[in-house]
Amino acid sequence: MSPFTLYGMPHSLYTGKARSYLIKQHVDFIEMTPGHPRYGKEVLPHIGRWIIPVMVTPDGETVQDGTDIIDWFEERGQTRFSAYPETPRHLITSLIFELFGGEGMVRPAMHYRWNFDEVNKDFLEDQFGLFAMPQVAPEERLEIIRKSTGRMRKAAVMFGVTPETIPAVEEGYEELLAKLDAHFSQHPYLLGGYPTIGDYGLIASLYAHLGRDPYPAQMMKRKAPAVFRWTERMNAHGADMPEFLDHPEELLPEDTIPASLKALLETVASDYLPEIRAYTAFINDWLADNPDLPADAPVGGEKRARAIGTCRFKWKGKEFEAGVMPYRLYLLQRIQDAFDGLPEAGQASVKALLSETGLTDILTLRTTRRVARENNIEVWAA
Repeated sequence: MSPFTLYGMPHSLYTGKARSYLIKQHVDFIEMTPGHPRYGKEVLPHIGRWIIPVMVTPDGETVQDGTDIIDWFEERGQTRFSAYPETPRHLITSLIFELFGGEGMVRPAMHYRWNFDEVNKDFLEDQFGLFAMPQVAPEERLEIIRKSTGRMRKAAVMFGVTPETIPAVEEGYEELLAKLDAHFSQHPYLLGGYPTIGDYGLIASLYAHLGRDPYPAQMMKRKAPAVFRWTERMNAHGADMPEFLDHPEELLPEDTIPASLKALLETVASDYLPEIRAYTAFINDWLADNPDLPADAPVGGEKRARAIGTCRFKWKGKEFEAGVMPYRLYLLQRIQDAFDGLPEAGQASVKALLSETGLTDILTLRTTRRVARENNIEVWAA
C-alpha cells in the first residue's frame, strides 16, 4: 500500500501539529510541499482553497486541518497510543493546551518571526521561497517571495502585535517559556511518558516559529533548554527521553496534574481567557445581527475567509485588537463537549482543578451557534 502524503512545510505552524502526530504514531508517510504540481492536481479540486496541512490517504481521501488529520486515525483506532487521555482532568487539560498552543500562542509566534529581520530575514526568505517554489531559480523566487512575505508580515497586526503591545507580548512569552521549561525539566511530555493532544497543540507554535526561526530558536536554547529538547522529542520517531532515567511510556498515574502543569494552566487563564471572552462576546453579537445564516454556511462567508471582524481586550495593561476567527470556537467546543460527556464525578474533579487555576470560565464561554467542520471547511452548525 502507498504511504500517506502530508502536504505541508517545515515553517508552517499548523503543519507541525499533524507532522508530529504522524511521526509519533509511526505512520508511514511522505511529506510534500504544496509547491509540488501534485498539490494543484490532487488537493485543490477537493479543498477549493490553498491551505495546509492536508493529508491524502492511500485510498485517495483528502483530509485538511491538523485536528481532523489526528482524528482520522483516532476514529479508526490506528494509533500506538491515543492522543486523548481517558481520565477526566488529563483529558480536559490536554484539550485546553491544544487550543492554547495552536491559537493562544500565535501572537508571540508571529512577533518573533516577523519583527527580528536582522536575524530572521535571510532564513525566512530562503525557506518560504524554497518550499513554495522549489522549481523556480533562487534569484527569481527571492523577488517573488519578498512581496508575499510583506503581506504575511502585516498579518501579525491581525493577531494584535503592534509597537504598543510588543512589550506585553515579550513579557508574557518569557514568563510562559520559563514555566514550560520548569515543567519539561521534570516531565518528558505534558502529561507523562508520551504526547497527548495538548502536546500536539503546543508543538504548532513552539516548533515552526518559536523553535526553528533563528532568533526565537536561539532564545529558547538559551532560556529554556528543556523546552527545546521537548521540540526535538516531539519530532523523534521514538520516545526520545533518555535524560529521564527509566521513565515509563505512560501517563502520570491517578489523573495527576503536577504543580508545574497547574502553573501553566494559570498562565492560560491570565494570558488567553481575556481574548476568549472578547471573541465569544463578539461572535454572539455578530450572530444576533445575522440571524438568517443558513446551516452549513462558511463561517467567513466564503471558504477562504477565516475572520469575521476584530475584538478588543486588555492584557498586561495594554489594549489589544485582534481578528475574530470562528475556527477557535471549534477547538473551544472540543473542551466543552468533552467536559459535558464526563460522568458527574469526573466533572466535579475537573471543576475543582479549573477553579484552582482560574479557568472555570472556559467551560461557560459559549456562543449561540456552534462551528462545525464539514467538507474540510468551518461552517455554522444548524
